[in-house]
Order: sequence, then C-alpha cells, then structure tokens
Amino acid sequence: MTNVIRCQDLAFSYNDYPALRGLSFSVEKGQVFALLGPNGAGKTTTIRVLNGLLRPSAGQCTVLGLEPFSQGAAIRQRTGVLTETPALYERLTAWQNLSFFGSLAGMSAAQIEQRGSSYLNALGLIERAENRVETYSKGMKQRLALARALFHDPELLFLDEPTSGMDPYAARQVEELIYRISKDEGRSVVLCTHRLFEAEKVCDYVAVMKQGRVAAAGTMAELRRQVTPEIRVRFEFQQTPAIELAPQAAALQGVLSLENNQPRIWDVVVEAVEAVPVLVGFLAAHGAAILSVVPQRATLEEIYLKLQDQEEQVKI
Repeated sequence: MTNVIRCQDLAFSYNDYPALRGLSFSVEKGQVFALLGPNGAGKTTTIRVLNGLLRPSAGQCTVLGLEPFSQGAAIRQRTGVLTETPALYERLTAWQNLSFFGSLAGMSAAQIEQRGSSYLNALGLIERAENRVETYSKGMKQRLALARALFHDPELLFLDEPTSGMDPYAARQVEELIYRISKDEGRSVVLCTHRLFEAEKVCDYVAVMKQGRVAAAGTMAELRRQVTPEIRVRFEFQQTPAIELAPQAAALQGVLSLENNQPRIWDVVVEAVEAVPVLVGFLAAHGAAILSVVPQRATLEEIYLKLQDQEEQVKI
C-alpha cells in the first residue's frame, strides 16, 4: 500500500514545552486513521505540522509525497481540514459559503452546483441551503464545514471532532459519509475525536497519543492483543447455578478471574482459549444449565482508558 503520510521521530516545542516528542506513524491510501488522545496530547500540533503551519524541530515527515513546511501550499491544495470550530461566513447562506470556497479552489459553476447538491443532500442540509448560517445550530454548522472541507475533492482529509454538537441521526450521516469517501472513493482520512465508539466504528487503524508520542497503534484486533491480551467470556445460564460452583470454577487451572454480580451471568477471564471448553465441561458435569457462552472483546474505550491508566501509574 501507498503511504500518504509518513512521520518519523517528529519533535516540536512551544517555547520550552515539548508538544511532540519523537512522534512516529504512517497513514495508508484509503485508510481511516484515528489519532486519539487526551487534551494536550499533541493531536492539534500534529495536524498543524502535517499541513505545513508549524515547522518541527526534529524528525521527518511527508504528506502526499511532499515536505509539509517547504511545500505546505501544495499540500493544502490537495487536503481538506475540518477544525472543531467551523470556519464559515455566518451572514452568508450555505450555498453562498460553498460557492465562495469553490471559486477560491478554481471550481467551475457546474462543479459547484453538482458537488454542492451532493454534499448538502448527503448531510441533510439541502432544505436549509438558502438560509443564513447564523440561523444554524452548532451541529448544522459542523456539517456545512465538513461539506466545505470536502468540496474541492481532496485526496486527504483531516477531521477534528467532525460530529461535535450533532444529534445521533446527523452523526450517523457523517459516519456513513466518512466510510463512503474512504472505501468507495479511496480517500484517506485522519480523524481526531473524543467519541471513541465512533472511532471504533469507522476507523481502520488507531493511534493513541500520550504526551506527544504514540503509546499504542494498530487495528482493533492488534490493539486488543497489545493492551488487553486476556480472554474474556460471558456465561449466561437458564437458571442460577448452585452457589458453590462459582468458587470451584474460579479455582480451575487457566481461570484468572470470575465475577457473578448478576444471578444468571458470569463474566470470566481466562489465560488461554483452551480453558473455555474445560470450564464448559466442568459446569455441564455439575448440572449447570448453560444458555450461551459469548467471547467479550475489549472496546476501544476500554483500551484507551487502560493506556491512560498505565500512564498515570508511571507518573505516580
């Protein structure tokens, strides 16, 4: 696959504060790449460096095969950027905003008409296209700003909290649009968000930042192996098992922990998958009426919080 972004050991400081400390990652063509982290982790600084607005003090990076700081204007012609605060002319209508930005990008009237209709329809704004933006809700402004970022047909998108202020239906429209432009159109997306369930749904690859570095990166399957390698299984019973079975099952070889906070449900952590049939056999032999045995995969939120907890423990 082709790298559209490649960063190696990037460093940047605001006066004496190091915002980036040896940051390394790459983004592939057509990939939705989530760049996650708490406030102050360095996400916004990274986006500014990649768009040529800041010059790193060390390290190397390329975006679409170009060097950002010396070739930033060329990069920005081929990228779209959505910030958390929409940059729109509020006294203009949605159509007037898109027409203005389209003309700046050298688009023809026909292109502006075609793309404007397409994106305003996809984002649920077509019925309000002739209204001034100052009458829009925060979520509507964010959707229009996304349309503006996409309007000149960029190869690479940087989206910072793209669903901020949106209701669940509008957020789903944006998620579907991100999926379509990535999978159907082959564009690459760098997504910064605090909505971890959203990132888990739309992203192919995730990098979690802490203090200017990548703490962990990979697909969801790879992150689970890196951060939460234990195997969790939920047992659901038709009837509440005999009270003595829980401590006996917890003592079986390969069982790391067992919680039975609900009468007919056990949440079990095992060392290896081979322990699961042993546990099932034990329960069946002792008359437990097993209704289901379902593996429980760690969510992105659980992985993220575990990484942040590890950082806090290091500080202590």
